[in-house]
Amino acid sequence: MLYTIDAEKLANAFISGANRLCNKKNILNDLNVFPVPDGDTGSNMSMTVLAAARELSEKNPQTAGSVMDVIAGASLRGARGNSGVILSQLFRGMARAVKEAKIIDKTDICRAFSGGVETAYRAVMKPTEGTMLTVSRDAAKCGEDSLEQTDDIIDFLEKVTDAAQKSLDRTPEILPQLKAAGVVDSGGQGVVYLLEGLLSYLKTGEMVPLEDASSIGSSAPKAVKIANEEIKYGYCTEFLIEKNNPKASTKLFGSNIQTKGDSMVIVDDEEIVKVHIHTNNPGYVIEQALKLGQLINIKIDNMRYQHNSIMEEKEPETKEPETKEPAKKYGFAAVAAGDGITEIFRDMSIDEIIPGGQTMNPSTDDILSAIEKVNAENVYVFPNNKNIILAAEQAAELSDKNVIVIPTKSIPEGVSAMLAFLPTLEPDANKNAMITAASLVKTGSVTYAVRDTNADGKDIKEGDILGVHGKEILAVGSSPEDVLKELAANMADDDGEILSVYYGEDVTKETAEEITEFLEEEYPDYDVVVHRGGQPLYYYIISVE
Repeated sequence: MLYTIDAEKLANAFISGANRLCNKKNILNDLNVFPVPDGDTGSNMSMTVLAAARELSEKNPQTAGSVMDVIAGASLRGARGNSGVILSQLFRGMARAVKEAKIIDKTDICRAFSGGVETAYRAVMKPTEGTMLTVSRDAAKCGEDSLEQTDDIIDFLEKVTDAAQKSLDRTPEILPQLKAAGVVDSGGQGVVYLLEGLLSYLKTGEMVPLEDASSIGSSAPKAVKIANEEIKYGYCTEFLIEKNNPKASTKLFGSNIQTKGDSMVIVDDEEIVKVHIHTNNPGYVIEQALKLGQLINIKIDNMRYQHNSIMEEKEPETKEPETKEPAKKYGFAAVAAGDGITEIFRDMSIDEIIPGGQTMNPSTDDILSAIEKVNAENVYVFPNNKNIILAAEQAAELSDKNVIVIPTKSIPEGVSAMLAFLPTLEPDANKNAMITAASLVKTGSVTYAVRDTNADGKDIKEGDILGVHGKEILAVGSSPEDVLKELAANMADDDGEILSVYYGEDVTKETAEEITEFLEEEYPDYDVVVHRGGQPLYYYIISVE
């Protein structure tokens, strides 16, 4: 029987649970209501827990409370997609509940589960039942009901895990779209896998092994080789600050070091501050950081030396002190996939492009890093995907800047929102104008089916071409162009004025020109605009406004 869990056992149990979830990520990805190539719940949850597991291994925290603090902080910054953000909020609430605990017992675990569910529900503006939130809540409720039935933590967690599984099995009865697709909720299944892996370690003393860490993947852009002379700031400086005062602000520290480098990211997670900066004077950065507290995990890499291992010794040149341009009033960051779409956003004066989209959601830290690179007092962020909005909002909370997330769910919504911006308006007025502009856009897409299913009354076979508008499949066929035409016919109405099409990387320019000619003839009352988007997975993205 097991009555208490110390820091080492808790850390190992979490890593075991994280490994089981990661090993099952492809199953989670396949539990997708729509048969389109955007099943990324498994990838998002895996990368979120893997970030926490790796940091646990590096830091080796000595109390149960500090173990949960590490898990909460790392998952907060590594969260990807809605499922990853909700998972990070579960951990955040759990960490608060046991913050001072050196060891934990069943009562602490019960309190942690309840605190995690409460925090996660608060983080979601419109919680949907029949999802991982429901599964987590039912598991926590079982914990409360079982608290007096046993003193054995293993017996207690078996009851909780069984309740989570039963709740998961009920999700198709709560959400009709799950029942129609013949699947359970993927996020809820991820929660069950996590609990199963955790429980397995506590029962056997053996961690579930991670089968293939490389399969977890990353949405981060590939590194680009640059010449030494192009590296403006040579030392990649990273460390953590254990704050002397948890309430102390990092704003002064940030303003003191921002002129000393670039690629600066400061993540203040209450007692711990994560710092990253490229600088030529790491000593100055460290000196300023010491004013906030003790430094740990200091890492300083000479990027020029790493890039070229044999360098000639040179006398340092005397240079004028680096000066940073004064911050402009407004700046912008947008999530995009496809070189054509990226170019469109750059032409619209978007400062930072965050690589990502369907199947490759950027993490909270990716978005935060982009925000910090924008030299502006007010930064607007366009997620351009419903599964990235929560991560963007989480990044906004972590930034010291005034970050305004415009909850755009598609590329066309992001474009229209940006077109509505007026530099003469105040931040909130622009926010309202951009949200209104995005709400007037109807977006559809042409992609392919990744499995056999029946959706919206249509029999769909793997490889079929699908025309999707919102949550509905409007067209099924064998040709992307034919499906696009049918989709346009369903979306275009008498109220619309502009019909925009972004063609993907698998569509030739000649085909796009033929489509343009067809649409112009078919819809003479519309302004038809066709762009090269270059996006993967989606042959066409279409919008009507």
